[in-house]
Amino acid sequence: MELEDGVVYQEEPGGSGAVMSERVSGLAGSIYREFERLIGRYDEEVVKELMPLVVAVLENLDSVFAQDQEHQVELELLRDDNEQLITQYEREKALRKHAEEQTVLCEYEEYGV
Repeated sequence: MELEDGVVYQEEPGGSGAVMSERVSGLAGSIYREFERLIGRYDEEVVKELMPLVVAVLENLDSVFAQDQEHQVELELLRDDNEQLITQYEREKALRKHAEEQTVLCEYEEYGV
């Protein structure tokens, strides 16, 4: 894990780097600084076992944030679709009512009422 300008890059086994979300990157930066402080005060062994666990948690958190954003976009699209369907339903309902009224008027005229 490297820290460059506040953005955390995680090296994947395939060699491609993935940029973490700004929110997770901020957390990672804070954790990284705390690890550096602990390493400076004690030694590397203090965080050696903890570092991979924290990195895994941050990666999972980032993945959850990405999924949440995707779900928010999907939810907004579904809301738009729903609004359009309601509008279409209301329009068709009004047209049907108008057509039924016209039918009734024609029947009245036909029977001389």
